[in-house]
Amino acid sequence: MDTDTPADDAFAHADPDTPAGPGPATEPLPLEGVTVVAVEQAVAAPFATRQLADLGARVVKVERIDGGDFARGYDTAAGGLASHFVWCNRGKESVALDLKDPRGLAVVRRLVAGADVFVQNLAQGAAARLGLDAATLCAAHPRLVAVDISGYGPSGPYAHKRAYDMLVQCEAGLVSVTGTPEQPVKAGIPAADIAAAMYAFSGVLAALVRRGVTGRGGPVEVSMLDALTEWMGHPLHHTMHGGAAPARTGLAHAVIAPYDAYPTADGGRVLLSVQNDREWRRLAEQVLERPEAGTDPAFATNAARVEHRERTDALVGRALGALGTDEALARLEGAGIACARLRDLHEVAEHPQLAARERWRRVGTPVGPLRALLPPITLPGGRARMGDVPALGEHTGTVLRAVGMTDDEIAALRRDGVAA
Repeated sequence: MDTDTPADDAFAHADPDTPAGPGPATEPLPLEGVTVVAVEQAVAAPFATRQLADLGARVVKVERIDGGDFARGYDTAAGGLASHFVWCNRGKESVALDLKDPRGLAVVRRLVAGADVFVQNLAQGAAARLGLDAATLCAAHPRLVAVDISGYGPSGPYAHKRAYDMLVQCEAGLVSVTGTPEQPVKAGIPAADIAAAMYAFSGVLAALVRRGVTGRGGPVEVSMLDALTEWMGHPLHHTMHGGAAPARTGLAHAVIAPYDAYPTADGGRVLLSVQNDREWRRLAEQVLERPEAGTDPAFATNAARVEHRERTDALVGRALGALGTDEALARLEGAGIACARLRDLHEVAEHPQLAARERWRRVGTPVGPLRALLPPITLPGGRARMGDVPALGEHTGTVLRAVGMTDDEIAALRRDGVAA
């Protein structure tokens, strides 16, 4: 599939009755005029470059000709498309090239020569073999910001280990502190990929600011292990400096009680958190209807409540279990107790707060418009660029023509299986 122009109309498929952004579009997006070339796959690099696209950058995504980014094949849940791919790749132009062929690699080098940013997360060593590692590219193009995203970094005994998200969650210790006392579990989202993506994104922004001052770009290096281990800050420092790893406590808190999710009479679950003893007394009086529990030595202090956690949880559980979810939340809110409804993903998709703040839009895809959230970064006077999710090779012809290739040259690459 090929089009003559990139999909630059940010809200061509937006809900017609919903404002496209926070206020009038009087300010340009901060990355307008920035061109990003990405040889990327899966989540870490694609999610990083999607943030750049949302802020106005032109992102040219280079994919394999035989199926493209392998995240395209993870599932078919998004109207026939892969949910990971839809999430991470809106607003990009897809170019399909065979980088094992010198002609395909030469095209990428022509694209990089006109780019501001290059991002790659190929298997360790693959980018260097192709001459697409950050050090090589920045030596040839001093203004270029080039990002290498890896699993474990470019050196050390783990440099060449496979680094899928779940594996890095294990190596970084996230799994060891997540779950129940009996069973460690991985996070339900690709936490290592997301951590690396967001550090790559912020690294690009920092490098572009530096380039604005010095005129020079430079390499940016991010590893999934480094990123996720940084996110382990609290339990890691607790263990290194306190000597004991925090216990796995499911939805409960290791050192605060009550702090857990409790079933309600209509089958829901309500999570509440009591942060101090004054809140406990209010909870006892106004929600539990047991004012004496507020001053009972077994419950009066947080230390006592943690020591008697089972009794504390039983007391709270009996009271909330007699109430419907809405009533339980209303009583907790009325008492000034922090609380939340434990929602499933269908409920999140209809969350009243997201709806009230008009956070949903529709983006174009090869199978038609799909719902998507506005980017979390809200810029006064600006609008997010939520472009279409591209089909594989949708922009190959447009992009190759823009770097000076003729239609005959492009046709020859397609005929020989170098481009699609």
